[in-house]
Amino acid sequence: MDATTPGPLAPEVLEREDVKRALAEHDFAAAFSLIKKWGGMSQNRIASACHLTPGKVSTIISGQQQVTSFEVICRIADGFRIPGQMVGLADRPWERQPTAPDPPAPPPPRSSDDAPWRPSTTVHLAADLTRSDLVMDRRTATRALAGAAVSGAALLDSLEGWLQPLPDVEPVRHRGRIGQREVRELEGTARAFRAWDHRFGGGLRRKAVVGQLNEVAGHLEEHQAPAIEQGLFRVMAYLGGTAATIAWDSGLHKQAQNYYLLALRAAHAGGDPAFGANVLAGMARQMLYRDRPQDALELVHLAQKGALKAASPRLAAMLHTREAWAYAAMGRTAAFTRATGEARESLAEARTDEEPYWITYFDDAELSGVTGGRLLDMARGDPQKHAEAAAASIQEALVTRGSEASRSHALDLIGLAECHFLMGDLTGAVDQTHKAVDAAALTQSSRVRTQLGQLYPYTVGRSASRTVSEARARIRELLSS
Repeated sequence: MDATTPGPLAPEVLEREDVKRALAEHDFAAAFSLIKKWGGMSQNRIASACHLTPGKVSTIISGQQQVTSFEVICRIADGFRIPGQMVGLADRPWERQPTAPDPPAPPPPRSSDDAPWRPSTTVHLAADLTRSDLVMDRRTATRALAGAAVSGAALLDSLEGWLQPLPDVEPVRHRGRIGQREVRELEGTARAFRAWDHRFGGGLRRKAVVGQLNEVAGHLEEHQAPAIEQGLFRVMAYLGGTAATIAWDSGLHKQAQNYYLLALRAAHAGGDPAFGANVLAGMARQMLYRDRPQDALELVHLAQKGALKAASPRLAAMLHTREAWAYAAMGRTAAFTRATGEARESLAEARTDEEPYWITYFDDAELSGVTGGRLLDMARGDPQKHAEAAAASIQEALVTRGSEASRSHALDLIGLAECHFLMGDLTGAVDQTHKAVDAAALTQSSRVRTQLGQLYPYTVGRSASRTVSEARARIRELLSS
């Protein structure tokens, strides 16, 4: 679809002043009525064009329901071929010049679901996954890899190998030539990538991480000495975990899961159960964002069982918060409170000088932010009971964490703005929304933009307030850029 493809509306319909005014004000009840009148379209055709149900269109036209979702506004614009500027969006993709056809996608990498948990298999999986990722351009990668992540028994059963000991050492055919110094340098690179992602988020360096991961796989294909091989597998696990986070933050959910699975296998091969538990916690978080709390809880329990005594107090605290998150999603308030208390107790015993670098981010500020986010989840169902506590916890995270953690800082501000909306404090909500938009503009994280999109509906339907309208316009401007 490009700018030359005609839309369902005649050009003169979109040129009418009453239609333009209704679209600019997001008065879709009036817009749909005018489109019916002047465009000769039935409610069923309107629904089909915008990928809505006829019943939804009927409630919008009757004024029983307003269009508050940014995604739905985009669907309406695209369905009727309404230029983005007419509804406060950036130019839509179909308004731009047509591009050359997408190149054919390379064959997908082999799946790790049923592959044996042997070190050599992990190396082959890493080589296949990174090679296929590196040769795809951005558009092809998005189309091929943005599918849904596996869940349920298909995922959980494939992870049972994590709990099994490594098989006997495979015979070494020849030795590689790198030493401990090179392994330390590679680990330093992995650490730098992780720090950058934690601070800024987004996928700007995804290919660089994948390229480094591919290089590590190449070294492991040479069958290094046992100590070197184990160190390389740990570096592979660290890089795989970062690649997973970046892919997920870029909206590539299936690819994120592929890298999580690779990182878990590499941690297993490298004898690092603590980092493996950390990877499983990341997978649990992915399931929670997909509204699969039972799967998430199973993954957390698998992490706790696999790590056993290898889990430091800080790691144990983080795992408890993932457990609490799952309970909150299930509506189990008492279990949420218990798990959150266990997280605080574990964190109180943590010593930074005894913790691996990849878990030091989990401090009092992070615990407050995560707890506040889960209280906010529950506040959406019962604002009077949870909204004030959620705001207090998120505010504590903001004060303690500061703006250096760009992605987390933006998410905190978005959450705090929502808390104020839920509490009915429009002045505070507008103030925090402006701060949230400022912070969101400084990160490339798609997660931040998704959360900001969920804040947008709170600003709709309050058109009598000029300050709320200004906040709504700023959200719309950023999301459409």
